[in-house]
Amino acid sequence: MRRLSRKKALNLVKELDAFPKVPESYVETTASGGTVSLIAFTAMALLAFFEFFVYQDTWMRYQYEVDKDFSSKLRINIDITVAMRCQHIGADVLDLAETMVASDGLEYEPVIFELSPQQRLWHRTLLLIQDRLREEHSLQDVLFKSILKGSPTALPPREDTPTQPLSACRIHGHLYVNKVAGNFHITVGKAIPHPRGHAHLAALVSHETYNFSHRIDHLSFGEEVPGILNPLDGTEKICADHNQMFQYFITVVPTKLHTYKISADTHQYSVTERVGPHTPVLCHRAGRSPHTSTLSQSG
Repeated sequence: MRRLSRKKALNLVKELDAFPKVPESYVETTASGGTVSLIAFTAMALLAFFEFFVYQDTWMRYQYEVDKDFSSKLRINIDITVAMRCQHIGADVLDLAETMVASDGLEYEPVIFELSPQQRLWHRTLLLIQDRLREEHSLQDVLFKSILKGSPTALPPREDTPTQPLSACRIHGHLYVNKVAGNFHITVGKAIPHPRGHAHLAALVSHETYNFSHRIDHLSFGEEVPGILNPLDGTEKICADHNQMFQYFITVVPTKLHTYKISADTHQYSVTERVGPHTPVLCHRAGRSPHTSTLSQSG
């Protein structure tokens, strides 16, 4: 009885068809029909294959919240070349509380200000990307995803052997500062710690040697993350006279980055510039935003 009921149930399932088929005796197979079926199955397979890669693609999702972390230190990553000798300039940080931060984490390296042909090509490409980013903000997502795969983000080393004198100074490294507004500036003379103020020893530097033409290869805040292009990366300014001052006013926003590859606490920032014929100095004045931006990667 059980075998009979199973057989009846199986026949019932076989007969149950929402789309009745034409009897096989009425069907005639042809080469053209087979070709059409093969093309259709191939197209469906390709669509399924590409849909899988679309599913694996990445979308950026932003969330904002109030930043409650006031006690930790903020890291500043610096790579700036100034067209003056290293013994003539000094860099330091002075925050809103008149706290002077030691620049022990910075290195002063004598270099040539002019770039080599390969470096100049890389620098021009970076400037073109920065120009496009100012117009098309969505390009940042594309660049972020592509650079995470291993594209270079730093100035490449020189491919030639320089013969000119090393008349410029590359200041690079990092500093840790308090999370308050402050000034990071590069000016004439080395910084002198003073309990009642802030001074630089500039009396021994000739006025004719003042030249604050500079190039900012990298300036970022927080943990360095590959793929993020900062607003001042690639900036190059040439002085018109000896008494020229460059100021960059920066607003920093803490950013938590979460992707399927990395998770990091970094920072984004916006910047406005000012150039004037005043006391020669290269100054970055940073202010802190009370909000945190969270950038998540989903795919």
